Amino acid sequence: MTKEPLIKLEGVSKHYVKNKMSIDIFDELDLVIRENEFVAVMGPSGSGKTTLLNLIGGIDRPTSGAITFGGERIDTFSESQLSKWRAANIGFIFQFYNLMPMLTAAQNVELPLLLTKLSKSKRAEHVKTALSIVELEDRAKFYPREMSGGQQQRVAIARAFISDPKVLLCDEPTGDLDRKTAEEILKILQLMVRDFGKTVIIVTHDPEAAKFASRKLYLDKGKFFERRAA
Repeated sequence: MTKEPLIKLEGVSKHYVKNKMSIDIFDELDLVIRENEFVAVMGPSGSGKTTLLNLIGGIDRPTSGAITFGGERIDTFSESQLSKWRAANIGFIFQFYNLMPMLTAAQNVELPLLLTKLSKSKRAEHVKTALSIVELEDRAKFYPREMSGGQQQRVAIARAFISDPKVLLCDEPTGDLDRKTAEEILKILQLMVRDFGKTVIIVTHDPEAAKFASRKLYLDKGKFFERRAA
């Protein structure tokens, strides 16, 4: 018996209205992503890659069609249901890290846990573990301005997975990094899939970054073209 896909988009359309003009992003888009996959989404600017991540992450809603996560129709959730669902299932990683400049690395990583009932000591324990996984335990008390871009992105990854989400959504996670540092970050994302059972979806313009994924999708003119990684 085939296991139900983790993420399923069926006939998803997304339209925006700007200056009384309708802008079509997707029209009847289908997609299946299985648990524990590492998927790279590529495509030209304006093809809807970030919109796709926002739809999967419940930040945006489709104009029509169904988005299913673990068998549940998340596109029918209320805003409060979506908020709770995101906190439990989705971790976000961005190109420019989105760290709080006035907080240390440890405090940035701890942020998602402040919404839980964990004690202060338990939160500190989880933060220490998360920073050790991304090899930044010795930078716990450093502020973002005291760290390199690669180190800041590691902090962002630790923050994204500290609450144990099923999926990590990464929007150009290596776009601001040099090749060597980018590869280090991508290897950490591979580790998330291999050792922690996460499903990782990255949007990237970089074919070299996409090579780290097990599956590559090309999004253009609202349609997917797929190539399996070698």
